[in-house]
Amino acid sequence: MKDITILGIETSCDETAAAVVKNGREVLSNVINSQINIHEKFGGVVPEIASRKHIEAISYVVEEALKQANMTWDDIDAIAVTYGPGLVGALLVGVGYAKALSYALNKPLVAVNHIEGHIAGNYITFKDLEPEFLCLVISGGHTHLVQIEDYTKFRILGKTMDDAIGEAFDKVARVMELKYPGGPKVDLLAKQGDPNKIELPKVHVDGLNFSFSGIKTAVINLNHNKKDIKKEDLCASFENSVTKMLIQNTKIAIKEYNFKKIALAGGVSANSYIREKFMELGKELDVKVYFPELKLCTDNAAMIASAGYYNYIEGARADLTLNAIPNLKLDRKQ
Repeated sequence: MKDITILGIETSCDETAAAVVKNGREVLSNVINSQINIHEKFGGVVPEIASRKHIEAISYVVEEALKQANMTWDDIDAIAVTYGPGLVGALLVGVGYAKALSYALNKPLVAVNHIEGHIAGNYITFKDLEPEFLCLVISGGHTHLVQIEDYTKFRILGKTMDDAIGEAFDKVARVMELKYPGGPKVDLLAKQGDPNKIELPKVHVDGLNFSFSGIKTAVINLNHNKKDIKKEDLCASFENSVTKMLIQNTKIAIKEYNFKKIALAGGVSANSYIREKFMELGKELDVKVYFPELKLCTDNAAMIASAGYYNYIEGARADLTLNAIPNLKLDRKQ
């Protein structure tokens, strides 16, 4: 069987990324140009600045990905690009560049959902992982419990009804005056605190859905009004509360649908406390737990190329009318 090599392009937020991946699993290059230092002084991503920086970086990043993979354009079978969800201006840079390459080089274009890309990060880390399995997607913009029925077929079992978990982490970090990106800073500070020190509200949501807004607000109010509370204990208690919610719904889904495998995906899946508790859950329920390696948790193009590969072999193609869809849903196809 002929090898299939995909160039992936990712510009959904503040990383300009390009990667070359063979057969969906073998990463030949994965180049990321991060804007963290630029947005750090603003305490979060400024969309207009992110878009401009993508324009400045994308040509170099794509060329560097080819160079590191020791490939020419003749070696590339298709171009996969994130077209949503994300910041519309940022997405448009990647989509526009990918369409131009597709047209100029006469290469097939494959549209990839960013969330689908995060899920595919597990296929790179674990060469033997195959559907069906349960995936918990936890990132700055999403909190989804997803049944992975096949490589390109998904069923959302539960999702957040308000804030995404990563958004809650970032807002908690901001009120505590921790630098952007806030999630890793909260995780680090929480290691020095007591996760059971502070009682935070227990939130009930119907079905397998999530809600993080109440817990986030409680932490913010405590930080403002109770000056004797240690930030370390507040971070640890917050982390413990949101992790319990993730564990509770995941456990219900595993038992209800009889899953034997669960994967985590997205930037928040890099959190050390969440990883520890999910490993404990795996042992408790005798299910195998998968985490992407840390560099594949945050936004990158290798995961987009991997997802693009599975769409490509199923015959999915986009044309030059492809547009960015900032609020794209996981179960929508271009």
